[in-house]
Amino acid sequence: MNGLFEDELVKRGNLVYSYIRSDRYHERFFPDDIHDSVYLYLNGRQGKSLRPAVLLFSCGAVGGDEEIALPAAAAIEIFHTWTLVHDDVIDRDCKRRGGYTVHEEFRRRAIDLGYAEDDAVHYGTSIAILAGDVQQGWSVSLLSELAERGVDSGVVLHLIREMETGVVLTLLSGQTLDVQYSRYPIESLDEHKILGMLWKKTGALYEFAGKSGAMIGLDTKDEENELVHSVSQFTGRCGIAFQLQDDILGAVGDVQKLGKPVGSDIREGKRTLIVYHAFKNADEAQKRYLSGMLGKEGASDEEVFEVVDLLRELGSIEYASALARRYVKEAEEHIADIPESMYKDLLLMWAEYMVRREL
Repeated sequence: MNGLFEDELVKRGNLVYSYIRSDRYHERFFPDDIHDSVYLYLNGRQGKSLRPAVLLFSCGAVGGDEEIALPAAAAIEIFHTWTLVHDDVIDRDCKRRGGYTVHEEFRRRAIDLGYAEDDAVHYGTSIAILAGDVQQGWSVSLLSELAERGVDSGVVLHLIREMETGVVLTLLSGQTLDVQYSRYPIESLDEHKILGMLWKKTGALYEFAGKSGAMIGLDTKDEENELVHSVSQFTGRCGIAFQLQDDILGAVGDVQKLGKPVGSDIREGKRTLIVYHAFKNADEAQKRYLSGMLGKEGASDEEVFEVVDLLRELGSIEYASALARRYVKEAEEHIADIPESMYKDLLLMWAEYMVRREL
């Protein structure tokens, strides 16, 4: 990764997490299990901060002061975190960022307290649901702090309404489709449906990050403003590229780097674009094999590797990679007319990182 970009990304991440970890927030969350669950992914397991970083870069790219936008960047990170906590429950994943997921961590704590296994599982799931609910409320509270920094109250209310209606409903519909599609016959889907699902579950939040950064920088709630529209389109398309790369890493990534299981999409039967492309180009024997392996929860690592080898052989991983790069190329065209600046350069480097990252 470009050294300058890496430094700037880390700098924004540190700013956002310093803001999030302030004592004034820590003391709000109780009892202990709620406090600990809310901060499980925020203390010691800091994310890459790609969404808050692009919000701050977008603010700067339109001539705004990124310091003013810091509460919104923190809000985006907390909003993203609650979706991860709930997504881990839906996907029944036990690892996130190299440690236990929230529901798994608190299942284990309940076992240590003498809970029976079924009760411990229920407790862990309950805490994860509650932690996500708290984090969603916290993200709204963080956005409201923009008004204290001089952002027009109309802009603040617009961003809150957009996040809590537009983004939430779009993202959750994408998550629902992701779950539903895993039970659909692959041949009943098409590339358009899958890409639409990817935009809803991932691209929409990235689009909102860019849009809100530009709106704060310009202090406007006009979504048709030329700069706001350009940045929104740029970040939304890069968001789809991010998810395509995420699906690639989910199949061929390094588990040590990712900090989460590799091959879980195959075991869960996820209808990724990679899987759809493979099935479309497979012969009848290969289709039968894929149909038997996708959604096989007890598949061994060796069986998963065999499926991945077939995905490679059919050119499906390279197809997804090429499409991700195409989305980034198209995205870059949307900000071509934005004035040159350090922030524009950082947006372009951010876009390139979305398809080159290894974790």
